[in-house]
Amino acid sequence: MHKFFPSKATQYIFFEMIPSFMMGIAVFIFILLMAQALRWTEFVLVHGVNLSVVGRIVTYMSISFLPAILPMSLLFSVIMTYGRLSQDSEIVALKASGLSMASIALPALLLGIIVAIVSAQTSFHIAPWGNRQFELLISEVGQSKATAVIREGTFSDGFFDKVVYANEVNSRTGELKDVFIYDEKAGELPLTIIAKHGQIVQDPAVPNSVLIRLFDGDLHRKGEAHTKIKFDSFDLKIVDPIKFETREKSPPSLTLEEISQILKHPELPRDNRLTLEAEYHKRWAVSFVCIIFSLLGVGLGTTSNRRNQKSGGLVICLIVVVTYWVMYVTTDGMARNGQLPAALAIWLPNVIFGLFTGWILKKNWN
Repeated sequence: MHKFFPSKATQYIFFEMIPSFMMGIAVFIFILLMAQALRWTEFVLVHGVNLSVVGRIVTYMSISFLPAILPMSLLFSVIMTYGRLSQDSEIVALKASGLSMASIALPALLLGIIVAIVSAQTSFHIAPWGNRQFELLISEVGQSKATAVIREGTFSDGFFDKVVYANEVNSRTGELKDVFIYDEKAGELPLTIIAKHGQIVQDPAVPNSVLIRLFDGDLHRKGEAHTKIKFDSFDLKIVDPIKFETREKSPPSLTLEEISQILKHPELPRDNRLTLEAEYHKRWAVSFVCIIFSLLGVGLGTTSNRRNQKSGGLVICLIVVVTYWVMYVTTDGMARNGQLPAALAIWLPNVIFGLFTGWILKKNWN
């Protein structure tokens, strides 16, 4: 037992990985948030959204990113730590002292199991909460700062339960030109509104809410017969305040227990069932991949031809992560489309990477 579990060596390697693991979390959160940096700058400078609101959005987004960030950070940490040990010939010294590669890899496996448990709890409960708060906050921003989400020349459909298009948007005055709005859920028949110009104004009936006041346009409703009504002025509520309070959760905002309960409904539509089955297995698969990545990091980090590549750890980590997520997104799409059973599709990348990990470990340890 002492030979397989050398406490000093295990503790030394284990605690060597912690700083790089924390750094990996910070780096990957930063990378993902930087993809939205221009949007946040526009929110503040152009649309006048409060910095505290942007800070809350960034916080909720970071929380929702955690299930994906934890495995990436773990892989980065293990590759960097074992790469340094290999570069400094510490792996050779440990082997010379009588330790097996299984003993040397044990700290990475222990960290992988710990991160997998934390990732599971994050994926099951914490990330859905963060995603839900993000959805509600963006909807709130959509009510009070509609110009922040209505972008000229772009069809906006994420915040209004409507498709809104304006050829020109004046962020300062709230004026819109050449407006097109499609409301699929307006009564029994979809409603299409076309107006030459409009104005975003405060809704006098609902505090901290806005509406679009349209001028010189037409309302079109098509059923068995096409109905067209011309108007000089028409007020359209962007968000129903009652519906906002009871807005349904998107699949990423559902906890694992909520997904399980919904899947028990026998009359659940097929598309919804496929989406939720994929979401259910994703929560488990992304957590379990932490264990695979911990051992894969050992195999990649101890490869001998990487001694002079100080930045090689990050590069290799990014290559592995991109490859995994391309496979993951592809199989997720196949599960949602019903091309493969959800369990098979979602777990397939883990199986492939597990086999690759076994191969590279066997190659390096022989």
